[in-house]
Amino acid sequence: PQKTPPIRSGAHRDGLWHWVSQGLPDIMGSDHAPHSIEAKSKEYPATPSGMPGVQTFLPLMLNHVAQGRLTLRRLVDMTSAGPQRLFGLVRKGRIAVGYDADFTVVDLKATWTIEDKWLASKCGWSPFTGMSITGRPTGTIIRGHQVMWEGTLADKATGQPFIFDATDRN
Repeated sequence: PQKTPPIRSGAHRDGLWHWVSQGLPDIMGSDHAPHSIEAKSKEYPATPSGMPGVQTFLPLMLNHVAQGRLTLRRLVDMTSAGPQRLFGLVRKGRIAVGYDADFTVVDLKATWTIEDKWLASKCGWSPFTGMSITGRPTGTIIRGHQVMWEGTLADKATGQPFIFDATDRN
């Protein structure tokens, strides 16, 4: 049966990694579709598109770094400087004077297994549950506010709108 998103072949994945290694994509990111496992278990086309992925995105990419498929420099560029360039984000994309203090602390050597109890998504599942990986985010700071530390999310949301070059430079 057809899946949504469709499961692609190894040739598709190899092609994507080839172009990432060549520097072609500017950004890499994840969508989050918090559908229940029951909703996702339906037959196509009744199943909703997407899957939960925001929380597992960085650990999975750090695992690719550990496996030598992706460099840490390229990962940082595609998740920080690339989006800043592509979308014209003001005070984003690097750690420098005048920029927002946005960064994630990672342990590149941590080996661990993705488990449902670790997931913060209300849907409570991931297609990566049970996968053993190397590399783990240990903390995230956004605009100087701790968002996550040692696997625990902050109690209160501190998000603010992005500022784009075309709209405002304040």
